[in-house]
Amino acid sequence: MITILMAEDHQMLIDGVKSFFEYDEEINIIGAVNNGEDLVKLVSLKQPKLVITDIRMPRMDGIQATKIIKKQFPHIHVLAMTMFDQPDAIKQMLDAGATGYILKNSGIKMLSKAIVTVANGETFFDPNVAFNFMNDYIDENVTIGKSEKIVLSNREKEILHLIANGNTSKEISEALFIAKTTIDTHRKNMIRKLNLSSGSELVKYAVDKKYQF
Repeated sequence: MITILMAEDHQMLIDGVKSFFEYDEEINIIGAVNNGEDLVKLVSLKQPKLVITDIRMPRMDGIQATKIIKKQFPHIHVLAMTMFDQPDAIKQMLDAGATGYILKNSGIKMLSKAIVTVANGETFFDPNVAFNFMNDYIDENVTIGKSEKIVLSNREKEILHLIANGNTSKEISEALFIAKTTIDTHRKNMIRKLNLSSGSELVKYAVDKKYQF
């Protein structure tokens, strides 16, 4: 059994992951917190086999929390799950002691694979991270996940492009001559398809990923 503690400041994402693994015979999420400081405390109490942590969190970020956890409990594995695909963020997490790095929009199947791989003492990388900067970490013993193709409609791509340019739902509805409620529905559908947890993450995804429309 892989026992897991999860640190993530979006409770909706925690609830979704916990719900998916609720009846899993191999993976058991035994606790979850919303900041790095509470994560360190809970790890000391429960000592799981694996920690899943975001990078940006209140009170203490995932990088600092990982450093403390690996220093106190080097046998506990750490998997980073975040929206950050920048090389600096990846390098800092790996240098802190994480042996897995996955993006939040990669899908639950890839998360399952990452959990099992990292819990077995191996290294796992999301295929969408910047490998050109990771020569010091990638070798034949590293598992690289396989992308699950995300299919957005032409209308969704058009709306995502406008979101990336800073337009509100009202402004998008006026530009495309469709109802604001329709734009809101498209937003919800894209959040679901991209496995995001909120509208703000959809905006960040559109901007940070520099989506090719």
